[in-house]
Order: sequence, then structure tokens, then C-alpha cells
Amino acid sequence: MEALLLSRWQFAITTVYHFLFVPVTLGLSVFVALLETCYVRTRRPAWKAACRKLVKFFGTLFVINFSMGVVTGIVQEFHFGMNWSEYSRFMGDIFGAPLALEALTAFFLESTMLGVWLFGWDRLSERAHCVTIWLVALASNLSAFWILVANSFMQHPVGYALRGGRAEMTDFFALVTNPYVVGEYSHTFFSGVATAGFVVLAVSAWKVLHDAASRAAFRQSLMAGALFLLVGLLGAAGSGHLHTQYLAQANPMKLASMEALWETADPAPFAIVADIDEQAHENRAELEVPALFSFMLYNQPAGAVRGINDLQATAEQQYGPGDYRPDVTGLFWSFRLMVGIGGAMIGLAFLTFLLAWKGDPLRFPWLLRLIPWLLPLVYIVNSCGWYVAEAGRQPWIVVGLQKTAEAVSPNLSGAEVWLTLLGFTVTYLLLAGVALYLAFRFIRHTVISYEGRD
Repeated sequence: MEALLLSRWQFAITTVYHFLFVPVTLGLSVFVALLETCYVRTRRPAWKAACRKLVKFFGTLFVINFSMGVVTGIVQEFHFGMNWSEYSRFMGDIFGAPLALEALTAFFLESTMLGVWLFGWDRLSERAHCVTIWLVALASNLSAFWILVANSFMQHPVGYALRGGRAEMTDFFALVTNPYVVGEYSHTFFSGVATAGFVVLAVSAWKVLHDAASRAAFRQSLMAGALFLLVGLLGAAGSGHLHTQYLAQANPMKLASMEALWETADPAPFAIVADIDEQAHENRAELEVPALFSFMLYNQPAGAVRGINDLQATAEQQYGPGDYRPDVTGLFWSFRLMVGIGGAMIGLAFLTFLLAWKGDPLRFPWLLRLIPWLLPLVYIVNSCGWYVAEAGRQPWIVVGLQKTAEAVSPNLSGAEVWLTLLGFTVTYLLLAGVALYLAFRFIRHTVISYEGRD
């Protein structure tokens, strides 16, 4: 049990750290590609010169983030052999295929085109150079697609057969077209757009406030970042809503746990806050909106939603004795943090865009000071979303097929995991310090002049 618990902590820490960089990579690659497209197409000489510098500026921040994402992602793959060898044995035939395709069709293209983009300035034509960054953006998001194909099988297995104590793929097309992939990928993509938008917004707000020579150029990126953030947040909200509706059939236990709905109800209320008692399997008290949960799932104020206790009884009949309930308290509050902070960020993005578009944002220095301090919120939202997605399927590592306790490597000692856990954590902290130092130093000392007239 010690090795199991420590292995779960180790994978959680490395994954959360890795996921700090993934959404920025997905969204910032698209933002830089759009910005370079503006650079190529504009006919305004003064803006063209400033836009080129902005492309290089945000492209450099993308490269720093991309490098950190690669380093932290490689470590995760080691976990499957070191800590989760029974999972690798059971799932290797299925899990290996999308991971191999991720490397062959996405990562190689992404890294190669990123190199061409970095060293191709003034060596390629403007249009050809712009194509390379679009290929980087395409490959980055294709990489996420293949990873989520593998993850979606763990959430909702399809296209497989059990042979010799292993899950073997029988239908690759079913694996790729798993309906779970649509919800996970769209939500991840728009979350990446929102994360990149907030990064652009925070950096631009700081430059507008503190760098007079760069103020005019970063006023443009301030508006662009706010709009990009708004698009990402609205897209994430819409895709998340549709995916939550799909959970009613794909993983009703995760859905009920997100709402701390212990008993089946028709119509089901939505709990705004709740005092959850996981030992007694009930809520001691809650503030709820009647019928709202059913309305969210069925687009009408009626419809049965199965409760946790009912689903637990069904799982015991299907899989045998055991506790099939996930961390209800953690899921309940993580979901509300994600939704609540996301809603507040929509208001912030709209307000910032409106003020910057209508006039000089320096008329509202309090807002420009506030925005950079709020940047951690988008990372908190991403981590909450990851927790809901991954902890919601517990105690399964592959829903209905393999429990997490069955996936850990045999003969693995707690001391061995402790050693690597501390090693990875310390290394990651050092890498984070270096990355932040490089990013902050670059942001502070880069000047982009733009007169704002053509």
C-alpha cells in the first residue's frame, strides 16, 4: 500500500507539473501563428515592423514553455515501466499505438518545424516561414489528440478484447473515434487557448504599465490576448457542458460524484455548496437549486440522475465487493473551483478588451496591476480540470477493466519510490526556477517600439 500510494503521488505531481506547460503550448502555438499571419498580410509598414517583433517575442516565450513541456513529459513515460509495469503489461497493446503515433506524426513534425521557424527568419519567404509556425501549431494539437485517444480508452474502453489476461486492440478505428475523445480533446484545446490568452494578457498588461517604449505595441497584444482568452473560455465552457452531458452514459459515477449526488433523483438538484460526509455517504447540509442538474444534463427541468449509492450497489453486483466511489469531496470542490474561476475570467477578459478597445488602458492602472497577479488562476483551473478527469475514474485505472491497485509494479518498495519522488520534485522545482527566471528576464528587457501611425 505504501508503494501504491507513493506511486500515485509521484505520478500526480509530475503530471500536474507537466500540465502547467501543455495548455500554454497548445494555445500559444496557435496565437503566434495567427500573429505571424497578421504580420505577413498587413500593408502598414510601422505595424509590420512591430508585429514581427511581437511574433518573435511571444515565440520565444513559446519555446521556453515548449522545452519545459518536453522535459517533464519524457519523465512521465518512465513511470509506466518503473511504477506501473502491471498497467503496461495489461494495456501495452492498446496504449502503445497512440503513443507511437504521437511521436511519429506529431512530435517529430513539431520539433522539426519549430527548428525551421527559429532559424528560418530571413532565409525563407514570409509566407513559407508563416507556414512553418502553422505546422508547429497543427503538430502540437495533433500530439494532444493522440495522448487523449489513449486517455479516453482508460475512461471509456472501446474496440478491445480480453485475451490471456491482457486488453488487446480489435478495432483501431473505434479507438480513434471513441466519443469520449471528442469531449476531452475539444475541452483541452479550448483550455489551451484560454491559458495562452491569459499569459498574453498578463504579459501585455505588465508591459503597458511598466514599459513606456513598448506601450503602443503591447496595447495591441493586450486586446488580442483578451479576445483570445474570451474565445478559449467560452469554447471550454461549451465543450465542457456537452462532455458533462455525455458523462451521464459514459461514466455516471464520476458525474454523480462531481455533484455529490448520493441518491438517485428526478429531477436532480444542483448543489452550490455542500457539507459532504463520505463516511455516512450523504451530505449533512447543502445549498441547492432545484431541478438545475437535470436541466444541465437533459436541457429540460426533468430527468433521472443516478446517485452514488445506487451506482455503488450496481458496481458491486457487476465487479464484486469493493468501494467503487471516487474522492467525492475533491471532485465536488474541484469542479466548482473550475467553473467559478472560469466564469470570473470571462468577465475579466470582456472588461479588459472593452476598455483597451475604447481607449487608453492606462486610464485603469489598477486593472493592469491586477491582471498579472491573477495569472495563477488559469493554472489552478487547469489543475482542477485534470483532477476531475483523472480522479473521477478511481478506483479504476482503466474503467471496468483494471483497478489502480492492480496496476502498480510488483516488488516495488516504498523507499525506492520515495527516492525518485524527492528527486523528481526537487529537479522540477529547479527547472521551474530557471524557466521563470529566463521568461521574466526576457519580458523585462525586450523593447518593441511602435508609433501607432502609418
